[in-house]
Amino acid sequence: MRINHRIRAREVRVIGADGSQLGIMETRKALELAQSQGLDLAEISPTSNPPVCKILDYGKFKYDAKKKAQVSKKNQVVILLKEVQFRPQTDTHDVEFKVKHILRFLAEGHKVRVTVRFRGREMSHPQLGHDLLKQVVDTVGLLGIVEQTPKMEGKILAIILGPGKGIKKAPAPATRSATTQEGSSKAVKAPAEAAKAPAASASKSQTPAKTEG
Repeated sequence: MRINHRIRAREVRVIGADGSQLGIMETRKALELAQSQGLDLAEISPTSNPPVCKILDYGKFKYDAKKKAQVSKKNQVVILLKEVQFRPQTDTHDVEFKVKHILRFLAEGHKVRVTVRFRGREMSHPQLGHDLLKQVVDTVGLLGIVEQTPKMEGKILAIILGPGKGIKKAPAPATRSATTQEGSSKAVKAPAEAAKAPAASASKSQTPAKTEG
């Protein structure tokens, strides 16, 4: 933002310190008017014809802008993409144990990437992975929403779950980068409403840590 003598236009449309429209005048006269009030002339719309300038306290303007940015940053939530891994032959007890972690992540407002890793000859039985993911989805029920249907990525079959309407939100962890036995996560800053956005909008470059199954 250009201010005072840095403004290059010969004429500008001036807005007074009180928000009133003062009309078009020579930049020199507008600057003199601002200085007579102990204020600055700031170019707030340089692409207009003529450019629009406002008489203001530039120091206070910068301070207020910084405060607004801090408040906006404070109101942002951190959306994490967690990952919980299974194997095609994961037994019922382990499935139940890991589903509890999935529900906890969802309750914290995070998305969860649920994967089934295949090894060797297991690749010839992909239906086992589909059946396992269906079991997980059925167990989670209304507490989770399938935001990405089962997708084969090399030797990994994956889905993404988001918090469902029936989930009871829990307080988020105190630290964003803490690693747990269930998995770790990559923080992605976003507005609160981003938690409801479809997984298709999430970056494919996210590389969440993994829970070994």
